[in-house]
Amino acid sequence: MASPEKVKGPASYFSSIEKTYGQPVEHWFAILRAAGDRKHMELVALLKSAHGLGHGHANALVAWHLAQTRPA
Repeated sequence: MASPEKVKGPASYFSSIEKTYGQPVEHWFAILRAAGDRKHMELVALLKSAHGLGHGHANALVAWHLAQTRPA
């Protein structure tokens, strides 16, 4: 039987984010969607300053969010 694939990239932070901040990642994605069209580091700064996320967690959420919402 094959072992499950290890989660890589920004999504690898999701379980830690949920455990650390007590909210599902969808909560943070809703905040990012409501923030509108901003640059990557502007969104990271928003999550850090207004919501107390650490840089790595904020960066992972923003990277995932932007990859899902912006054309390649």
